[in-house]
Amino acid sequence: MLPDLLTLSSFRTALTEAPAPDKTARAACEARNGQLTKPPGALGRLEDAAIWYGSWRGTDTPQILAPQVIVFAGNHGVTRRGVSAFPAEVTGQMVANFNAGGAAINQLAKLAGARMDVHALELDRPTADFTAGPAMTEDDLLSALRTGWGAVDPDADVLVVGEMGIGNTTSAAAICLALFGGSASDWTGRGTGVTDDALMLKTQVVAEGVDRHAAARDGLEILRCLGGREVAAMAGAIGAARALAIPVVLDGFICCAAAACLAAVSDGALDHTIAGHQSAEGAHGALLEKLGKTPLLSLGLRLGEGSGAALALQVLKGAVACHSGMMTFAEAGVSAG
Repeated sequence: MLPDLLTLSSFRTALTEAPAPDKTARAACEARNGQLTKPPGALGRLEDAAIWYGSWRGTDTPQILAPQVIVFAGNHGVTRRGVSAFPAEVTGQMVANFNAGGAAINQLAKLAGARMDVHALELDRPTADFTAGPAMTEDDLLSALRTGWGAVDPDADVLVVGEMGIGNTTSAAAICLALFGGSASDWTGRGTGVTDDALMLKTQVVAEGVDRHAAARDGLEILRCLGGREVAAMAGAIGAARALAIPVVLDGFICCAAAACLAAVSDGALDHTIAGHQSAEGAHGALLEKLGKTPLLSLGLRLGEGSGAALALQVLKGAVACHSGMMTFAEAGVSAG
């Protein structure tokens, strides 16, 4: 049962007190994997993925029957600085497209047999320009976290969270710079495809924002000062899945930036996550390294929406199907050598 999310303090507590994976189930998964009709390690990383998944589902023969995909949308005040190749109006237009079933994520969620939900967060009230002040108040942050927290179906057996928000690669770059250091250029990429001049401006904006909020050290405070409502909602959903022991397939740069804020709150906050893919956004690889995650796929995707993670969900489903559906040597009457 998921508790109500009443305060930022209760969110931190939920992360730090969340359950660990089932050690008994993991040992049983490892034992079963060693008995399946294949040479040891022949399925490579699929074996690791299936064992990881089974440890969170508490069984050595897990199944994926109820995947959930959630897309969160929000608008960013920092777009007024000219950091995106598209206007902020596109966020709302794409939400309409999601609801009509016309976006890439709709097709990939359907292919994966996943329930898909869309949550638009106050699109008519963008966050503040974080170069002038905090992007969100504490109430704004808590409201967005609550949206994500409450959006997770407790009966889901795997979760993908995605986003739509013009300007959110700028927000994600600022979050990463604040969390991990380096220079603004290390973390700032072209996002929707900005020109060279616009990239220079975007990099400057990221640096200005992080400098302005240099006192922010806690992961949630960095999220409040530099994030967006949809970024915070993703963090809320990933946190809820952690409390419910639901495995999560992480999407691209923005999703992983949201997740990084949770890792800064609690060391084990992302133990229930696996990286679905490495996107074409230049800093995503470095961010995955910081999070200690190796992606399942690398296909040059840079769409967002949860699309890369939804595609990687097919790989995870394949791993689980082989692990749970294959016969053991004894069952198949095959000599183990």
